[in-house]
Amino acid sequence: MRCAHHQRHPIGGGAENAHWAPGRGGVPKTQDNQERRARLHIIPHLGQLPLRNITAADLRAYIAKLESTVSSVDYQRGILSELSSILEAAVDDKRLAGNPMHAKSVRWPKAPQERRDAWPLLTAMRVRDVINPRNRITVVLGLGCGLRQGEVFGLTPQDVDYARGVIHVRRQVQAIKGRLYFALPKGKKTRVVDMPSSVAAELKRHVEAFPPVKVELPWGKPDVEGQRKKFALLLTTRFGNAIAVNTWNSYTWKPALAKAGVIPPRAEGAKDWQWEAAPKDGFHVLRHTYASIMLEAGESVVTVARWLGHSSPAITLGYYAHFMPEAGSKGRTAIDGLLGRQGDLHASPNSPDSPQG
Repeated sequence: MRCAHHQRHPIGGGAENAHWAPGRGGVPKTQDNQERRARLHIIPHLGQLPLRNITAADLRAYIAKLESTVSSVDYQRGILSELSSILEAAVDDKRLAGNPMHAKSVRWPKAPQERRDAWPLLTAMRVRDVINPRNRITVVLGLGCGLRQGEVFGLTPQDVDYARGVIHVRRQVQAIKGRLYFALPKGKKTRVVDMPSSVAAELKRHVEAFPPVKVELPWGKPDVEGQRKKFALLLTTRFGNAIAVNTWNSYTWKPALAKAGVIPPRAEGAKDWQWEAAPKDGFHVLRHTYASIMLEAGESVVTVARWLGHSSPAITLGYYAHFMPEAGSKGRTAIDGLLGRQGDLHASPNSPDSPQG
């Protein structure tokens, strides 16, 4: 809600429950994440302050609070980025003279190294073998093709090209506040990934045992009145519905992790969905393991980046360079061989480098 005295408007609810926030762009899932960060982490701490009264001192205290209450540095920085965007929009709209987040004394938590950790291959294979048969293919596709979780849940038989040995990644299943919808893959980019013959064989067995089911969902955003599309999904629930990620993680993924010995069993007396947090053992670890296998086998970073759907090989390199232990050694060997041969060729009998005496 806007009012004439906007310079007094707080970010969050004021005395009249009024607040101001910039218009949001981006895909619905991004907007939902932005709204959640503001609602849970910004408005409760800074929401009562009028925009013009937010000082560098307030922000320093706020960052210290974040660092003591939010464990993930990446998430801390995401919250601060959202706050800075709100303040920057207020500057653009002439509600603030300057963005206090730009003050030199306001220091953001240092960004961690963007490395990703993989599982040992045997761990991934154990999880594949203990997860229930209907969902075995999820592990195969994550580990064997590097697909994201939502991309696996959005896959159809028409996306699989057995003749060429590739998978077309054309959509994903997303959820906002429990409402499922189809969307383009991350970055709004479709892609083609290599499909090893072992993955192809597993897919054929899966389709025979669990025939695809046609599912209709909204397209692009969870809007009941908006566009809808229907696809024959390779993976559905036992009742023929699209899979909700959070439910699947609690009732399928984590029980498999516990059975494989990756995480501890549920605490005694806990509900079926109550598990200890395991952020490093989410489905995405299969994608990291896939990248580690490809790079350690000598596949080029450019190719792996394309298969993973990264916008740039630099992103892949930043995440996964530690999976390339021999990086540099091949180049050193080549230079040593080249310079050694060149030295032998150019050392004439009268050269200072030739043996004398």
